[in-house]
Amino acid sequence: MISLDDWRDSGTTFEFRGHQVRVYEGGQAQGNALLLIHGFPTAAWDWHRLWGPLGESYRLVAPDLLGYGFSDKPTNIEYSFALQADLCEAVLAAKSVGRFHVLAHDYGDTVAQELLARRGGRSEGELTSVCLLNGGIFPERQQPRPIQKMLAGPLGPLLCRLIGKEQVLRSLNRVFGPETQPDAATQDALWRLMDHAHGRRVMPLLLSYLRERMTWRDRWVDALVNCPVPLMLIDGTLDPVSGENMVARWRELLPEAALTELPGVGHYPQLEAPDQVLAAYLPFLRQAIIS
Repeated sequence: MISLDDWRDSGTTFEFRGHQVRVYEGGQAQGNALLLIHGFPTAAWDWHRLWGPLGESYRLVAPDLLGYGFSDKPTNIEYSFALQADLCEAVLAAKSVGRFHVLAHDYGDTVAQELLARRGGRSEGELTSVCLLNGGIFPERQQPRPIQKMLAGPLGPLLCRLIGKEQVLRSLNRVFGPETQPDAATQDALWRLMDHAHGRRVMPLLLSYLRERMTWRDRWVDALVNCPVPLMLIDGTLDPVSGENMVARWRELLPEAALTELPGVGHYPQLEAPDQVLAAYLPFLRQAIIS
């Protein structure tokens, strides 16, 4: 486990449209580039248990998206998946990354879908494979937690000032598997990432993604259905938000695409079962590179 303080200190600051974004790099400087895109409501630290093994062979780039983690959390902007995709492209361009692979989770899945939808168009770099972990990739099947629905509603700005660490972590723990619950150190780190720079204030703004996924559903689902590069889903099936419901839809719409189910694992496979994620992902990535 990489402590949150050590992780934070390993990052660098990147300016994006007047805002400071924290970016983490590692692995082999000359290796194939892997862009890791985290989910809601945490940050790139979510990848720390995969960081060392992935870095043995690949170049790693992982930003804290705008509004998350140790990046700025402005309250005067409209958060959107297009904005976050622009941020990722800007980071890749600044780091002189051309060809790259994507490993994404949750909110980051839809950022990856937007990058995929841009492929061959106005996108920066060349996206060459996509692997998604639990997320609302088929919005008609997403099942948001009650706290998400409340914060996304009209009372969200008030509620975000009233909820505290105990309530947030209680809700977060419910999306982990019963046998893969986060320990106290992990829970504390996740809370610090969410609360840094008064992060609770932007949660209602970030949660506009629930509606945005529905609005742009066809664009982002079509990007998967018509995906021209190797595509994979790794899914913890005990996730109440995007577990078996997403797996079933994946099989319906993408019967030929790679799929690995992780029984007993919840919404955060990279934290709950990192060895299983690596066992599934690394062969897929090696094959994607040579294909």
